[in-house]
Amino acid sequence: MVPTKTSVVPSWLVFFLIALMTDGEEEPTCRLLGKFDLHGYVESTNHSLIIGGMFPIHSRTIPENESILEPVSAKCEGFYFRGFRWTKTMIHTINEINQRKDILPNITLGYQIFDTCFTVSKAMEGTLSFLTGQDENKPNFRCSAGAPLAGVVGAGGSALSVATSRLLGLYYFPQVGYASSCSVLSDKYQFPAYVRIMASDKSQSSAMVQLILHFKWVWIGTIAADDDYGKYGIKIFKEEIEKSGLCIAFSETIPKIYSKTKMETAVETIKNSTAKVIVLYTSDIDLSPFVLEIKHNNITDRTWIASEAWITSSLIAKPEYFPFFKGTIGFAVPRANITGLKEFLYDVHPSKDPNDNITIEFWQTAFNCTWPNSSVPYNSDHRVNMTGQENRVYSMSDKLCTGEEKLEDLENTYLDVSQLRITNNVKNAVYVLAYALDEMSRCVEGQGPYVPGRTCAYLDSFEPWQLMYYLKVLKFKTHDNITLELDDNGDVTGSYDALNWQLNDDGKIDFVKIGKYEFTKSGFELVMNNNSIFWNTETLELPKSVCTDLCKPGTRKGIRQGEPICCFDCIPCADGHVSSQECTRCSEDYWSNAAKDTCVLKEVEFLAYDEALGFTLVALSIFGALVVLAVTVVYVIHRKTPLAKANDRELSFLLQLSLIITLLTSLLFIGKPYNWSCMARQVTLAMGFSLCLSCTLGKTITLFLSYRVSKSKVRFISIRPLYQKLIVLISVLIETSICTAYLVMMPPKVYKNMESQNIKIILECNEGSIEFLCSVFGFDVFLALLSFLTTFVARKLPDNYNEAKCITFGMLVFFIVWISFVPAYLSTKGKFKVAVEIFAILASSFGLLGCVFAPKCYIILLRPHRNTDEMVGGKVPPTDRSIQLTPASSSSEMNMTVSTVVLDD
Repeated sequence: MVPTKTSVVPSWLVFFLIALMTDGEEEPTCRLLGKFDLHGYVESTNHSLIIGGMFPIHSRTIPENESILEPVSAKCEGFYFRGFRWTKTMIHTINEINQRKDILPNITLGYQIFDTCFTVSKAMEGTLSFLTGQDENKPNFRCSAGAPLAGVVGAGGSALSVATSRLLGLYYFPQVGYASSCSVLSDKYQFPAYVRIMASDKSQSSAMVQLILHFKWVWIGTIAADDDYGKYGIKIFKEEIEKSGLCIAFSETIPKIYSKTKMETAVETIKNSTAKVIVLYTSDIDLSPFVLEIKHNNITDRTWIASEAWITSSLIAKPEYFPFFKGTIGFAVPRANITGLKEFLYDVHPSKDPNDNITIEFWQTAFNCTWPNSSVPYNSDHRVNMTGQENRVYSMSDKLCTGEEKLEDLENTYLDVSQLRITNNVKNAVYVLAYALDEMSRCVEGQGPYVPGRTCAYLDSFEPWQLMYYLKVLKFKTHDNITLELDDNGDVTGSYDALNWQLNDDGKIDFVKIGKYEFTKSGFELVMNNNSIFWNTETLELPKSVCTDLCKPGTRKGIRQGEPICCFDCIPCADGHVSSQECTRCSEDYWSNAAKDTCVLKEVEFLAYDEALGFTLVALSIFGALVVLAVTVVYVIHRKTPLAKANDRELSFLLQLSLIITLLTSLLFIGKPYNWSCMARQVTLAMGFSLCLSCTLGKTITLFLSYRVSKSKVRFISIRPLYQKLIVLISVLIETSICTAYLVMMPPKVYKNMESQNIKIILECNEGSIEFLCSVFGFDVFLALLSFLTTFVARKLPDNYNEAKCITFGMLVFFIVWISFVPAYLSTKGKFKVAVEIFAILASSFGLLGCVFAPKCYIILLRPHRNTDEMVGGKVPPTDRSIQLTPASSSSEMNMTVSTVVLDD
């Protein structure tokens, strides 16, 4: 809550009480502890209000002799032309405001400006002088003569603003920063009276990270000044870097007081690091000795990212430093033009005020001469050589200034108005206080902001905290038509120009704008023009800054224990995985190529017609079918011969048909499998074997009964051929029923087998139900077993041509083939698994064909003299002549009767 006016004791009452206490005493009860040696510009006479200012007109203080015991205000050295320009800009701005009629009419502003010498101690001296003055010896009272102080502009660097604002904040005394970007200053609990028109380092750090991400750098070094600006700036930067998944290679500091050891440590770290991109978070003054160290060590292969505090500083941007800092990229506050400032800067001369020691020192330093009758050293230069020893120059120049020297002949930072960035901030900072005072002056009693009573504050008697209210709600347009508005933290929205150091035709460094970082409706956005960037590399191409090179395609990152995530080992991806950065599994139909950088379609494997094995099997199948057809032709031609009619001619034809079916069924196993082919192949094979084996069973039963007759004296029982055909029909119907249930309930279907071989997709048939499959072929095995048992018993029939022996051998071949097939089938994979099954089908079919029909064809074609009823039927041996045998082999074609034996009573 803002304090109310009634909580403040009137100053006249305090002075009155102190006067009473000191009345009659010979000596005052309080005294000054020391007199501050402050230099600057004061214009407070005949003005309504005073605005304070703090600028680094010098770059450092002179360390005092350690033997001096009493406190002495430090002297300053190292004339800083840039800070002198800022000082003159404030004076120019106040003069401009005083001439305007729309702001503070009938009110004139004066100024009191102190030189901070870029040190905290001098900044604090100036702050205490603003608060208390040094005209009287009363502590905690403002004893300075002249108009009241409205606010302070300053104090330059972040460390100075942090120190001064802690003191000014105790009194809620308004302070407007123009160059301090330290993020901690946004904390209104610590710095309640501090506002600034310089964006916080949070914006700059975010811009730097966006720049790094834009150029795909991942391995970054950081160097910061050993002060609040450097420490807090790098802290925010590191936090943003970690959020983005990037890595800090090293983090070093530049000491405020020169230390050769620390400088060498920082430089050695840079030389030994693989990081090619380094962020420099420091002011130009603190950076100067570090630049000399970089030059001394000839480090030329680094790309520097500059903070706004030095990116446009002529103290660093010198041609002699360009080989080491060429291509530097950094962010700077937007540039502006200030009307009339250039003329005002040129309007400076020592003769205008003989007591203006600052102007005299500027003249002497700029023209390297000594002003007549002046005690000011012509060049208070302070350098540090590479051995760490200090070299100071305080001697008077042999050359006297004539006063005729022309500023137009100088190439000086003070006169350079091409890069008015912080200078523009100085102008805006003064206007912040002026607009706030103007708003205060327009307050209407009863409508004011202060409670109770909605009272107003007046310019001739306001308290500092009352002005803070207007600063917090301030919003106005600057001279370059930009709306300036402070947020709740006293900050403005960050906007930066991205600059690149390039050498122009005159051999000077140009700050080329290559992009910008600004606030848009969707948030902050970085826009870059990559084509206009000059890079500090031999090839003038984008540098690469990594701890470890990106893993080649086909490998992945492996974490190194105890090291940042940007440092890793490259580990080959597992089979079936590919990578550009991380290994990812290929989809199921794909597999990694040899380089493991691309997923390629897996090879689809099946037994194809156009390969050697498939073609051979097709040829064998067709050949077998043709052989069976040839046998059928032979049977048709010689159908009336005894051997062709033996044991039912129709069954022989059905058996030949079944063999054709089984032989051609193997063609369904070859080629790309489909759902229909998967269903057809097993069912067709099962039906073919069922027909084949049932025909064989019909034959073997007849032979079995004939054998039983031959062993016993029986009466003859006539068995008609119809019964043999009924056996075939019933067997086929049973098999058909099982196959139909199989296809309806759990049919086979195409299956992509990816487990057997990772690099291949084996197209095969999923048989659906093993139980059904076992039932289908189990019935065939049952028929085969019955056929074998019956024919095995009948193999000793006394016929000259005994078909039972042939069928027995055929069934033996059938069983041997399929018993051998089972382990061979289970031990093979892919297309060879199908080939094994086809071999089994062909082998068993050829076995039955050869054993059953080859002997008959041999006799029919090559031994026709044996193809007679006597030779085919044979005779009963003499010892058995009492047994009357009518063998099956001698039965007639259609009305054949087979006599079975029944024992006589």
